[in-house]
Amino acid sequence: MNKKIMILNGSARKNGNTAGLVEAFADGAKSAGNQVNIFYLDGMDIHSCKGCLHAGRDSKSPCSQKDDMEQIYAEFEDTDVIVFASPLYFWTITGTLKTVADRLYAELECLGYGKFSKKSVLLMTADGGDYSQAVTWYRTYERNLKWKNLGEVLGKGKTQEAYQLGASI
Repeated sequence: MNKKIMILNGSARKNGNTAGLVEAFADGAKSAGNQVNIFYLDGMDIHSCKGCLHAGRDSKSPCSQKDDMEQIYAEFEDTDVIVFASPLYFWTITGTLKTVADRLYAELECLGYGKFSKKSVLLMTADGGDYSQAVTWYRTYERNLKWKNLGEVLGKGKTQEAYQLGASI
């Protein structure tokens, strides 16, 4: 059965190492017949969560803020797999990606956490090798939401591994 995959690319570089992993993963996923939608977050106007607890008050949007997060909300409910892609910034994911993860709270709270049995993937690159804080964040996020971790590709140049992970979905 073909899956709908949403890639949230938190890198500031459109042609950097993270983009290489994203492209390889997407190519693999498409080769398996999946639909892939890539969001390049650095090019979007997405503001931080205000903690307003607006969720569910507006049938058209779960959030009081009206920005480019609306594009992600529009795809989220029907997406089977969420891919978090980021370079390692100060031992964790980029602020851009974290902002989107925080803003998903409105969608999850509005429609109910149990409704979303998603699968997830983590793609990360870095010059260094200490991914522990980022991986802990990711695993805690997906575990608390009761999502299934399909895999992680950690390290620049691991495009073949990213392709294979995408093709396995």
